[in-house]
Amino acid sequence: MIISLTVNGEVRDVAVEPHYLLSDVLRDRLDLTATHVGCEQGICGACTVLVDGQSARACLLFAVQMEGHAVTTLEGGAPSAELRALRAAFHTHHAQQCGFCTPGILMTFAAYLRDHPDCDEAGVRAVLGGNLCRCTGYGPIVRAIMAASAALREVADV
Repeated sequence: MIISLTVNGEVRDVAVEPHYLLSDVLRDRLDLTATHVGCEQGICGACTVLVDGQSARACLLFAVQMEGHAVTTLEGGAPSAELRALRAAFHTHHAQQCGFCTPGILMTFAAYLRDHPDCDEAGVRAVLGGNLCRCTGYGPIVRAIMAASAALREVADV
């Protein structure tokens, strides 16, 4: 069947079987490979994308469910202020090692920081529990997210 997906602001017609997962369609049909596939059970968070602005696990969604919804991947056009701040902070705080988990964490926290501009470390750690990283021990990631949050608040206060 042919479905129309709005991905990163662009309508894309894709031939799929009804059982195809969004993660597989993004990677294998649309060549959007920042959406990583790890556990395929929604536990690791590597496949996190935004669906209508909310973080969602692409490995738990059928592609056919996405008709009428806006899907945003890390490759999306103009990044949000939250995503720009996160990218800069991840670089400054050396918050990525192998990079496998990074796209999912960035997408998760782009939505989180938008919705929780006054987040605290406990809240960040609670949300980060849904994204597995085997390399860093999470310290640099938490510091980067907190720095991004502070940078966003600073810009908002200007």
